[in-house]
Amino acid sequence: MTNQPDPAAQAFGDERWMRHALALAGRAEREDDEIPVGAVLVGPRGHVVGEGWNRNIGEHDPTAHAEIVAMRQAGRALHNHRLVGCTLYVTLEPCAMCAMAMVHARLARVVFAASDPKTGAAGSVFDLLADPRHNHRVEVRGGVLAEEAGMRLTNWFRRRRGQPPLA
Repeated sequence: MTNQPDPAAQAFGDERWMRHALALAGRAEREDDEIPVGAVLVGPRGHVVGEGWNRNIGEHDPTAHAEIVAMRQAGRALHNHRLVGCTLYVTLEPCAMCAMAMVHARLARVVFAASDPKTGAAGSVFDLLADPRHNHRVEVRGGVLAEEAGMRLTNWFRRRRGQPPLA
């Protein structure tokens, strides 16, 4: 008997938590007219310890990405800057800033939905989370509910440009 998680159970859990992150992305769009990116941070025991959505436009804060908002909340909840054993679910592949914050926080896993071919730092443009030069590596799983997350992002940008949303 090993302590390895059951892959089927982990995939089910990943989808469940990604749906939660997608709901947070919806709040970013509806409530704040922010780029619809949501993030939820789940602790080692399977409970939410932090969540957030993009707030950088409304708060005039370039660091207020969904991932950073969720990690700040989790740090306060856990009374620790280290988020050991936690998994972050985010609807868009993390950028370099967020990826390095995840390394410094010692996250166990990052699960993302849509890839970011322009600034993605979890394998698309950069691969900062798995870089062997760091003293900590974060396990990465991408593509969970990617189509839904990608369509939400595409349609948000289309509306901003005065174009009709895609089906």
